Amino acid sequence: MKRFATIFIAGFTLVLAQTRPVSTYSIVAYDEATGQLGVAVQSHWFSVGTVVPWAKAGVGAVATQSFVRVEYGPDGLALMEQGRTANEALDSLVAADEGRDVRQVAMVDVHGHVATYTGSKCIQAAGHQQGKNFSVQANLMDRPTVWPAMARAYEQATGDLADRMLAALNAAQAEGGDIRGRQSAAMLIVTGEPTGIPWKDVILDLRVDDHPEPLKELARLLRIHRAYDHANQGDLYVEKKEIGKALKEYDLAAKLYPENPELPYWTAVTLASEGRLAEALPIFREVFHTNAAWKRLTPRLVKSDLLPDDPDLLEQILAQ
Repeated sequence: MKRFATIFIAGFTLVLAQTRPVSTYSIVAYDEATGQLGVAVQSHWFSVGTVVPWAKAGVGAVATQSFVRVEYGPDGLALMEQGRTANEALDSLVAADEGRDVRQVAMVDVHGHVATYTGSKCIQAAGHQQGKNFSVQANLMDRPTVWPAMARAYEQATGDLADRMLAALNAAQAEGGDIRGRQSAAMLIVTGEPTGIPWKDVILDLRVDDHPEPLKELARLLRIHRAYDHANQGDLYVEKKEIGKALKEYDLAAKLYPENPELPYWTAVTLASEGRLAEALPIFREVFHTNAAWKRLTPRLVKSDLLPDDPDLLEQILAQ
């Protein structure tokens, strides 16, 4: 069963199927260096990440906003996967949409082609600006300088795709952002070359559904995400018995997320299991002081072969 919304705009009436008024600002981008495709968005609307950002590895990325027709996301990706460029896909969907005047949509394909559409009835200030391999777009902004500021920030930013897209969102907020304020944010990045395993194709999928400072929270989650990337890589090195590389990854993880005792804890476990107890004990001591539950957990690791079955070793650890 379809849901319908009746919208009165500038003296005429639109009846739009499956419409959600998600006014917002966003960026879609293709990273030539890595092949990654991404979308980032902030809005004064709950859980914007469930509606606006869409991406598929090896295909493209889409942001669908203003009076949202969600279908622009999956349908746009399907058309690009069939070989349409971003422009061809967007033109086709806009032409078939009776509510096109209140839509705002941006697409980028895996070749870096960019397409953007801002309907004539989007709530002002509304507009978009394209650059090499990216597009920024916004509606219901406090002022029309928002999207040019986003474009400049993205082009001037350093770092990876996530860093640069976040810089664009921060520039929008600094320029006044959404006239209503802010509530949620999201960032989605996928690989340029699909692996055939969908969960491996998603490099990053972060959502801030409801927060007074959604971009600050998004930045915090990005930092934590990177910490766990290093931790996961450390685990892979442990499996391969490349302990030196594992410890480097664990150390990077702990430095990125120092407020979480779990990351240094596994560093200590790895050190102890490799006979480097003198290095491990101070770490265990600090972790146990933070939360005694880690001390209760430690004996259980012996049965899982994460620590040697050595009573003397275990006694020294638990004495911390």
